[in-house]
Amino acid sequence: MDDEIRLLKAEIKRLRRSLSRLTPSLEVLLKRRGFVIYKKEPSDDLLLPEGSYLEDYIKKLNKYSFRLFLRDVIKHQDRFALPDVTRYATREVTQGYIEFLLKAGMIEGIGKETYRLRKRPIKSFGETLEWFIAQLINREFEAETVWGVKFRRPRVGGDYDLIAKFDSSILYMEIKSSPPKQIYDKEISSFLDRVDDLSPEISIFFVDTELRMKDKIVPMFEEELRRRQLSSMGVERLKKELFYIGRRIFIINSKGGIAENIKEVLSFYWHNRDGEAEEEVSDRETVEQCAICAWRADCQKKFSISGRDMRCPDFTRDVTLSRLSEEDSQPPQSPDTP
Repeated sequence: MDDEIRLLKAEIKRLRRSLSRLTPSLEVLLKRRGFVIYKKEPSDDLLLPEGSYLEDYIKKLNKYSFRLFLRDVIKHQDRFALPDVTRYATREVTQGYIEFLLKAGMIEGIGKETYRLRKRPIKSFGETLEWFIAQLINREFEAETVWGVKFRRPRVGGDYDLIAKFDSSILYMEIKSSPPKQIYDKEISSFLDRVDDLSPEISIFFVDTELRMKDKIVPMFEEELRRRQLSSMGVERLKKELFYIGRRIFIINSKGGIAENIKEVLSFYWHNRDGEAEEEVSDRETVEQCAICAWRADCQKKFSISGRDMRCPDFTRDVTLSRLSEEDSQPPQSPDTP
């Protein structure tokens, strides 16, 4: 059974690679939406080992305790000892992490059991986390990825932390290495602005934490939706600490594994996108008119998330228009017709 599962997974990866070659590249998909990359994948704060240790490094980055350990190493990058970086793992595990960094050439000894980063200064763990998740998505899902992306977009600024291509669909992922207490409402607003601008099929707001998302992150999203007068959409729980908005925007953390949580998101999206398409068709069946802007198609006050128009607070639906339209389409009857 194990061999059959292994062969099946290998075949799925082979088919994904074949399908990827048959669909437009990520660069082409972005150009079709009016986006041209002018900067990507910065390396100033990227913390990587020597080449021969790269695979082991990626495996260790899958562990939440190792990522927390690296954050502490960066925090104390000029000088640290074992007690400085032993907040989230046992002394034995942390000592093993230190020995790995020494072998991989990422830190150096500067005294008795004291160390420092060889590459300094490093501002944060952010770039390394973005690089790692891009590697993870590429390896796990055979998806083309780019991270640390900048576009020349006058209306919406900031970086797109990660963009990936799944078949002919675009996934955008905002990656937060900071704990929830250091994430603020402005970051939620900027994320939704970028979603609005790019209109990806899937958008993920990821926080590298195992803390509850319902305590702070989800309420901030709910408040931002109310501010945008989109509170009717709501934030719904997918499972555990995974949430979604309108079937295309997802809020996740790292509890249970980053790869597993992304799998849950993708599975939910692919199984529910047909239902969303049916809803959009249903919405178009009724002629819509706005008291402010006349026809909805010309409305300048609309809000959009993931490419789907949402209701303006001034919008009103005139259901009689659809009935009148149907009556107008009927052939005229002669006066003698009973």
